[in-house]
Amino acid sequence: MLKILFMLIMLIPFCFMKNMFWMVQNMLFLIMFFIIIMNNYSNFWSSISYFLGMDLLSYGMVLLSFWICALMLMASDAINKYNNYKHLFLLNVLILLILLVLTFSSMSLFMFYLFFEGSLIPTLFLILGWGYQPERLQAGMYLLFYTLLVSLPMMISIFYLYSNLHTMTFYLINNYNFFNLILYISLILSFLVKMPMFLVHLWLPKAHVEAPVSGSMILAGIMLKLGGYGLLRVFNFLQFLGLKYNYIFISISLIGGVLVSLICLRQTDLKALIAYSSVAHMSIVLSGLMTMTYWGLCGSYTLMIAHGLCSSGLFCLANITYERLGSRSLLINKGLLNFMPSMTMWWFMLCSANMAAPPTLNLLGEISLLNSIVSWSWLTMLSLIFLSFFSAAYTLYLYSYSQHGKLYSGVYSFSMGLNREYLLLFLHWFPLNLLVLKSEMSMLWL
Repeated sequence: MLKILFMLIMLIPFCFMKNMFWMVQNMLFLIMFFIIIMNNYSNFWSSISYFLGMDLLSYGMVLLSFWICALMLMASDAINKYNNYKHLFLLNVLILLILLVLTFSSMSLFMFYLFFEGSLIPTLFLILGWGYQPERLQAGMYLLFYTLLVSLPMMISIFYLYSNLHTMTFYLINNYNFFNLILYISLILSFLVKMPMFLVHLWLPKAHVEAPVSGSMILAGIMLKLGGYGLLRVFNFLQFLGLKYNYIFISISLIGGVLVSLICLRQTDLKALIAYSSVAHMSIVLSGLMTMTYWGLCGSYTLMIAHGLCSSGLFCLANITYERLGSRSLLINKGLLNFMPSMTMWWFMLCSANMAAPPTLNLLGEISLLNSIVSWSWLTMLSLIFLSFFSAAYTLYLYSYSQHGKLYSGVYSFSMGLNREYLLLFLHWFPLNLLVLKSEMSMLWL
């Protein structure tokens, strides 16, 4: 793992050289292929150095981080073209990636916490520095305070664990089980805000709407996954408490998912719609994870990876139309079928992935999550029916409203889309459908 880290650190000087924007991006892809070669498909920790190591769970997440960060640079061509502090932007993305890789490959709970909170800072800089509207300050504050408020109890509970067990290594803590309710709540709350669970989700749509496209991609692609990854790690030693109290969070999530889906149906802002749909998807992930069944844990991991690719791709699409029309409103983004006909196919492909149509990875994740949640209690059927239906409803609403209808008369420029944009969308969509063929990676990691 250390060699990957050193490769990334050595990339930092490239950020400040002239005309090296695409070079950095190509190097990220190159390092990613090294990681693919490194994988040995074992369920045990491998590539271990002093405090870093990977098992299958972190392997998928590290790969996703590299993939999304490389695609972020590809989507942010405007920053490169208009020289909008592009060297600082590259540095920011690179530091964020280093922190994420460290987060996902830490073997110690405290190191995980440290980098988990550290990855907040570059994201904040992305929103504050390259965001679009003046409201980005408020969005940044929301992001910061929601996350920092709940992270203090988590730190204290990690120290409590250490004073009891004298170790923080995930591999060794797994042998213990705790019965301390306060420990359970304080450990879990930080991840619930990061997921985000309904009732503490308010920072997410705000942050998405104000962030530049790269900020939205990293938020949807990886930041939401940090919460799920953390929960998958800590539930190993909170099993008994989980069996006792998880029903609270499952019920909040499922009801919240339905309510958020209803909110989606009345959005006029493209980005806000996609952001709220992420909250709805993560609510299913959270419920499945909380059932603590085999199907639930595997399905939540699968859907997290699938949602990372799919949501990120939709944000790219929203940004492509935003760069052409200068607006994210659905009232202006109408009739795009006339405006950019060949983009419509990508809208269709990514929207169908968003509503979990076959053969996407989303479908695999959602099927196993539905199985696990219904097997936990058949009463959940009620909210799951609405969740699935509305999920299709708001995705269709997004697709049909943006593609059909009368083109806004103020739009006069005409561009079919650049090769860079088609490649960007292809690289989101392709792994989403290809990974189904190798689904034992995501379904058999336990």
